[in-house]
Amino acid sequence: MVKKVQKSTASSKASASASPLAGAIKDSAQQIWLAGLGAFSKAQEEGGKAFESLVKEGLSIQRKTQAVAEERISEASSRMSSMATEISSKATGQWDKLENLFEERVAKALNKLGVPSARDVDALIARIDELSQHVQRLSGKPVAAAKAAPRKAAPAKAAAKPAARKTSRAKAA
Repeated sequence: MVKKVQKSTASSKASASASPLAGAIKDSAQQIWLAGLGAFSKAQEEGGKAFESLVKEGLSIQRKTQAVAEERISEASSRMSSMATEISSKATGQWDKLENLFEERVAKALNKLGVPSARDVDALIARIDELSQHVQRLSGKPVAAAKAAPRKAAPAKAAAKPAARKTSRAKAA
């Protein structure tokens, strides 16, 4: 143990001569440590402020992005709506053309079968009325004025069909 004490006194003598340098290094290290703690503390304070600032900026950008996205969606939906309207009108036009074409072909087919058209039936009704008036004049009966109400087409068609059949049979014979 004595040796230890002597060694420590020897090292204290050596450190006494080197103590101004060691003390300066120790003080410098202490100041560096304190400066680091101060920098860390400042970074924590300003980091919180910077974080809040970034959150606010992010919220602002998010709102702007949502507004632009909603605007784009609105534009796209209006375009789709106008396209749907345009397609619908084109489809309606095509449907009308198809309907007219169908009606024309049915009329041709009925005509080939000898079925009179509505125009033919109306012409026959007018001719029958004219002939009826002519017969009444010839028979000496007073001529009745033409009826104001138009005749129903269904009975006239039924009457016209047998006449058309008779004429087609006469042609065949």
